Amino acid sequence: MNSREPEGGSVKIVKMAIAIVVCLILMTACTPEQTAASNAATGSELLKRLPQDEKAVAVAAAPPTIAQGEVVYVPAYSHIYHGNGIEQPLTITLSVRNTSPTDPIFLRSIRYYDSNGTQVKGYSQETLRLAPLATTAFLIPQQDNSGGSGANFIVEWVSDRRVPEPIIEAIMISTSSQQGIAFTATGRVIQDLAASK
Repeated sequence: MNSREPEGGSVKIVKMAIAIVVCLILMTACTPEQTAASNAATGSELLKRLPQDEKAVAVAAAPPTIAQGEVVYVPAYSHIYHGNGIEQPLTITLSVRNTSPTDPIFLRSIRYYDSNGTQVKGYSQETLRLAPLATTAFLIPQQDNSGGSGANFIVEWVSDRRVPEPIIEAIMISTSSQQGIAFTATGRVIQDLAASK
C-alpha cells in the first residue's frame, strides 16, 4: 500500500496542474485581446471605451427594425500645429449623447480614421445600447498620434423608434507645458440609414 501512495499523490498533482491550466485558458479566452484579434482582420486596433454603469450603456442586440438611424462623420485632431509647424499633441474624447428622454439608441459601429482615410481603430464587434439621456465616451490618448491632424470618427447609430438626433462630438484637450488648450468638433450626418434600408 505504501508504494501506491506516492503514485496517488502524483496523480492528484497532475490533475490539479491540468485543472489550473484549464482555468487559466478559460480566464484568458474572453479578453480584450480576443476582440483586438477580430479588429486585426480589418487592420485596426480596438478603440478604448471609457468605463461606466451598465444600466446606462450595455452590449445588446441591434433592434430588428430600424425606424431611424444615421452615419455621422466627426472631425478630430490627434495634434494641431503652432508656431513654425510645431506639433501640439492632443487627447481626444469622442462623446455620444442620447438626447431622447424616453427611448434608447443603439451604436452599431464606431471607427477611427487617420488623415489618409485609413481605419486605425474600431469598436464594431458588438452593438451598444445607450439608455435614454445616457452618454458614452471613447478615448484616444495624447501619446497616440496615429490619427494625425485630419483624423475622424465614423459613428453608426440606429433606433427602433423615431427619436431626437443624438449629439456626437469630439473633444480635444492638452494641458502640457504651462498653457492649456481645449476645443470641440461636432459630427455631421453623412448618411440616413432608415432611408437606405
